[in-house]
Amino acid sequence: MIIGIDLGTTNSLAAYYTEEGPRIIPNRLGKHLTPSVVSVDEDGQVYIGETARERMLLHPESSAAVFKRSMGSEKIYELSGKKFLPEELSALVLKALKEDAEYFLGEEVTEAVISVPAYFNDERRKATKRAGEIAGLKVERIISEPTAAAIAYGLYQNRENGKFLVFDLGGGTFDVSILELFDSIIEVRAVAGDNFLGGEDFTRVIEQIFFDKNPEIDKEKLSDRELRHIEKQAENCKVGFADNRVSKMSCRINDQNYEMELSIDEYEIKCDELLDKIRQPIKRSLSDANVKLKDIDRVVLVGGATKLSFIRKFVGKLFHNLPDTSINPDEAVALGAAVQGAMKERKDSIKEIILTDVCPFTLGTEVVLEKENGRFEDGHFCPIIERNTTIPASRTERLYTVNDNQTQIRCKVLQGESRFASNNVLLGEIRIKVPKAEAGKEAVDVTYTYDVNSILEVEIKVVSTGEITRQIIKTNATDMTEEEIKERMEALAYLKIHPRDKEENKLLLLRGERLYEESIGAERMQIEYALREFEKALDTREESVIEGARRDFKEFMEAFTE
Repeated sequence: MIIGIDLGTTNSLAAYYTEEGPRIIPNRLGKHLTPSVVSVDEDGQVYIGETARERMLLHPESSAAVFKRSMGSEKIYELSGKKFLPEELSALVLKALKEDAEYFLGEEVTEAVISVPAYFNDERRKATKRAGEIAGLKVERIISEPTAAAIAYGLYQNRENGKFLVFDLGGGTFDVSILELFDSIIEVRAVAGDNFLGGEDFTRVIEQIFFDKNPEIDKEKLSDRELRHIEKQAENCKVGFADNRVSKMSCRINDQNYEMELSIDEYEIKCDELLDKIRQPIKRSLSDANVKLKDIDRVVLVGGATKLSFIRKFVGKLFHNLPDTSINPDEAVALGAAVQGAMKERKDSIKEIILTDVCPFTLGTEVVLEKENGRFEDGHFCPIIERNTTIPASRTERLYTVNDNQTQIRCKVLQGESRFASNNVLLGEIRIKVPKAEAGKEAVDVTYTYDVNSILEVEIKVVSTGEITRQIIKTNATDMTEEEIKERMEALAYLKIHPRDKEENKLLLLRGERLYEESIGAERMQIEYALREFEKALDTREESVIEGARRDFKEFMEAFTE
């Protein structure tokens, strides 16, 4: 079975396909969303998901979150003396989702379709694929998040033909994609976005408002734990706007309570700068697709951050169109990825469909340009496959020698939008020999071929001799060999993943410890007593006793936090 996975910045989830359509796979706690958080204790015990998020509030120095924003980079996260790349942390989250799927489905899961932001470049996409492989999954396809959402809407909501825009504002990234649905074809017309804009940024706005309203708090002197506590309360405040126009935030710092009341109108004004950043990718995608606002038949909202009421109002005003939220914005991408997996398996119940995607960034090479004085200036970018070209695509550009008796031509393979080569991402480099001749007499045809799995093949043909050199571009983010995957898996083998059957107990203990630290006086004594009673029940190792104590302790904490 091929499952669909939405590997998110804030939360991740998995889905599978049934004869009645795609369904979300619950995690070990029975919930749909698994927080994309990893925490490691001093014994090398690894916690993933909600338990890790709770532990992060107590031990921020040995926990990591929002690492998706660093995918494809060499950034190192050090947790309890253990070092991780972003893809390795992502692999741990994917492994947890894989195990939960196997437990729920009652069979081994070895294949997956994994989604990525549409605006992820080649390195980030390949790093995501590597993460899946390290987790023990064969990644059948890397699919863009808005495309996955479009599949879910286009196939299972009985939509008529037309153009629609997918507005995807997740925890850490923002994508906008314009797609056209016609009969059995879903064609991506254009994508644009911002890999560093998402719900986390809207949470930081509330944090800043909190500090502004409580100037006596010196942010620079706060510990990591106190900062995490404020971040958590800011997130709760943001969630509070789902049902109210006024939300409250309360933090306990240095045994003193600090409170804030915030209206949705004041919050929206403070978010103006972020809303302006949202407008730019929308304008760019419409321009690239050669589509006007009035041509958009439907706007689809995807991503948890679109639950904010003023985001929905903002989108409605912008497009003069009530946005479609008929599918849970947290789940649309995973559901679509599951459908894509079923397509790969050629399930009989799925309508035959052709799905096209586009190249999110321009691919080109470095060239020299002749200036007015006859001198040459190097470092310029020559586009070969333009952004938003439908893929698979193949394009050719002829390049000439610039020096007399030149013996070779160097082809730098670049990805980006700047007219200067140095500002774009270097994917690789190929050198090819050419016969000696006068400047401009020898030439090579450079052909780029880019497929749906973000594989780039470069072919260079010497025009005068017919000699051809072909190369699949391999960077630090290329596919891993089986030996390399095995080495990375073994490198992480010392880690002990927390047993799934003890997950809920550990989560409740961590939550209780956090409440204890946040309280004082009689309240603290009450929590300590409840914690001890629950720990006594756990020591009995009798499931019936533990189950009753777990229920009582859970009810106690729920009443305590009301």
